[in-house]
Amino acid sequence: MAGRDRLRELLDAVLDEQHTSLEEMAGGAFASPYHFSRQLSAGAGEPPVAMRRRVMLERAAWQLRGGASVTDAAFAAGYDSVEGFSRAFARAFGHPPSEPGAGGHWLPAPNGIHFHPPTSLWVHTGEHTMTQPLDLLVHHDLDDTRELIDLAKQLPDADYRRELRPGQLVSAWEGAEPSIAAVLERTVFTKEVWLAAILGEEHPADRADTPADLVRRHDDVAPRWLETVRDLGRRDAWDDRIVDALCDPPESFVVGSILADVLTFAAHRRLTVRAMLRDLGHETDEGDPITWLRRRSGGTP
Repeated sequence: MAGRDRLRELLDAVLDEQHTSLEEMAGGAFASPYHFSRQLSAGAGEPPVAMRRRVMLERAAWQLRGGASVTDAAFAAGYDSVEGFSRAFARAFGHPPSEPGAGGHWLPAPNGIHFHPPTSLWVHTGEHTMTQPLDLLVHHDLDDTRELIDLAKQLPDADYRRELRPGQLVSAWEGAEPSIAAVLERTVFTKEVWLAAILGEEHPADRADTPADLVRRHDDVAPRWLETVRDLGRRDAWDDRIVDALCDPPESFVVGSILADVLTFAAHRRLTVRAMLRDLGHETDEGDPITWLRRRSGGTP
């Protein structure tokens, strides 16, 4: 057909209110789910399920800023429960839907395609897509840590706290981490303490917890950490310095090096926990971000 815009047809199928699954999107574009996913991923650089989820969350953020209730925004975005919507929103934006956050309603996108009120799309040609890998690294770290804590909840307490690796050091200045409990607690605590340093808050308590307590701590710090990283990126503040008065004596740190430190040691700790779980006879995945992204996107990108 002359003048036919196939990519626009695919996008229309993704965002149609009646299309809530990959099969329905593909049917709306008169394609099989396989070819629909391949065509859209090739043309827009983002799988259809992931794009719809992101754009619907952007629309929800705009609606909330306009006074919509969390419940209304949740069901309009296609979620079956407010709780599920709230968790997805907090992971994406770095703050719960009940609280205002910094910045606008756009989320990082590999293609510049965003929700534009009231019912349109905006294609932002100046989008800096190289922020996407960083965003994925931070998201993967947070999601993977939560998944490992959930696995740890299934362990007997004796195995959770067993010193499988006596004297094990991940970072010399943080002390020994001989057990799964110690490694996971340090993974969460590291974000708590660096967030306090960046935001000028009081030093968090260093404490041992049950896995259930650790879940609560992680779920509190994760969205705040994500929002802070996003804000630093928006302000291009990676070369800024902070003087951390929590250190004795106070010490100066480059902001970008703080994020690199957190991601480096968190990745090492997550792999260490997997190895310790295997030592106890439990099967685990490899913690591969490629596999994680495929699951999160609802299919193979």
